[in-house]
Formats: sequence, structure tokens, C-alpha cells
Amino acid sequence: MCYHSTVKRKLRDFFNPAKFSPLFLLVVFVIFLLISGCGTLENGRRWGQDAFWPIDLERIGRAAHDAFFDPQTLVPLGGALVFAIDDFDERASDWAVDHNPIFNSVDDAKDASDYLKDALEAEALITALATPGGDGSGQWAYSKLKGIGVEFIAACTTTGLTDSIKDATNRERPDKSSKRSFPSAHASGAFCYMTLANRNIDSIDMPEALKPPLKVGNFLLASGVAWARVEGERHYPSDVLVGAALGRFLTVFIHDAFMNLPEDGSVDFVVFPAKSGAGVALSFRF
Repeated sequence: MCYHSTVKRKLRDFFNPAKFSPLFLLVVFVIFLLISGCGTLENGRRWGQDAFWPIDLERIGRAAHDAFFDPQTLVPLGGALVFAIDDFDERASDWAVDHNPIFNSVDDAKDASDYLKDALEAEALITALATPGGDGSGQWAYSKLKGIGVEFIAACTTTGLTDSIKDATNRERPDKSSKRSFPSAHASGAFCYMTLANRNIDSIDMPEALKPPLKVGNFLLASGVAWARVEGERHYPSDVLVGAALGRFLTVFIHDAFMNLPEDGSVDFVVFPAKSGAGVALSFRF
């Protein structure tokens, strides 16, 4: 798909007045007024001030390496390979649609995937606005425009590449409605917005103890989007797992390569497989 078409579609979707209810828009506006970021980052710079420039080839290479070896990239890819064995993918999809263990029905699952993804998209924007942008209105607007520009490019690239892979693979959806099942755009988008929101939370001036729970909560929301697409009979498990890995990889790479934010002391979390399911652990970059 043409990259320009992807950008136009992203802009149209984001500014669609029917996308959010008036009450939700009011809540978002109030939250924005309460948490709009001022001040500066720990290094004295504004969030977004150094976006795009200077270009640091070493940082770009490190961002690509870290994005690929990120557990939230590799674990979903490994899971997708597991589901590709025999007919495990189809059997897992049939079970999810028949039982609907989380969302109760196929229709409710479809609706939930839209609502949760929209919530993550809104949070990515709100948290970007809440990052330190300086005290002057002109400086604030200039820095935010650059920073949000990087994040917008990450979202557009995720959407565009997901669509291109869909066109190339032509995998039929479980409900037989089309041949655009692989990978899941909802999953890649949700993990893109989750990653952006969590990266933004790293820069917001708030108690450090609050950041890990917020970031884990966003991860659960993105995972809910992915699973809802399976229960909604729109995707197989491998579709959403590859979509999640794709969204995570592209967003981490583009954000970390071109935002030029301070790296010291950044706190993140990783999800790892365990005998009884999965575990969560904090990680620190020094």
C-alpha cells in the first residue's frame, strides 16, 4: 500500500468525530488540561526537542538491535511458530470462538477490540502531551510537534507494513469474510500505541513506583485487543502474535532511533514464559 495513502488514512481515522463518544472526548480534554506537561527532562531538554536531529548512526543501530531482541518482539514470534505446528492455529481459533472465555460472544469481542485499541491510541497522544515540553507556549508546541511527528511516523509505518504483508500473504480469515487475516492490524496497532504510551510514561514527571503498574496495564490492554480478534473470529492466534511482534519491533526501533531522548535509568518490564504460564519482571537500562 502507498505510504501516502496510509498517512492520509491514519489522519482521517484519528480525526473522525464518530470515533469517540462526546463523554469520552470530554474526559480526554479534562485529563489533558490537568496533566499537560511543562518543565524539562532530567538533562534539561524538552521532550521532542531533539527529535529527528542530530542523526546518530550508533543510536539507530542500537535501536534496531534492541527492538529485534526485545522479549516483547521475540516471545510473540516464538508463540506464532508454536501455533504454526500441525493444525494448532485452527483448533485454538475454533475453541476461542466456541467458548468466548473473556468477551462472552463473537460480537462483543469485535467491539472490545475496537474500543481497547482506540483507548490505547488516545492514551499514546495524551501521554505525549503530558511529557515535559518547557514553560513557553511556543517552545512547548514546537517540541510536541516534533516528538508527536516521530510517534506518528511509527504508527503509519506499522499500519503500512501490516497492510503490505496482508496483501502479500492473502490468508483467509477464520470467518471467511476476506483474505486479509495475516497479520492482525488491530494487534500491530495496539502494540504500537502501547509501546508509545509506555515510552512516554518514562518521560513524564510522576512517582517512579506508578510507572511499572501503568505500563503493565497498557500491555494487558494491548493483549486484550489481540485476544479479542481471536474470539471475534477475525484472526488466528498466529495472526495476532505476529502483528504484536511487528508493532512492537517497528515502534521501539523508530521511537528509540529518532526521538534522541536520554537513555539512562529508563525502566521497562519484560514478559517471559514460565512453567505455569508467563511472568513479568522489571528491567533497567543503565
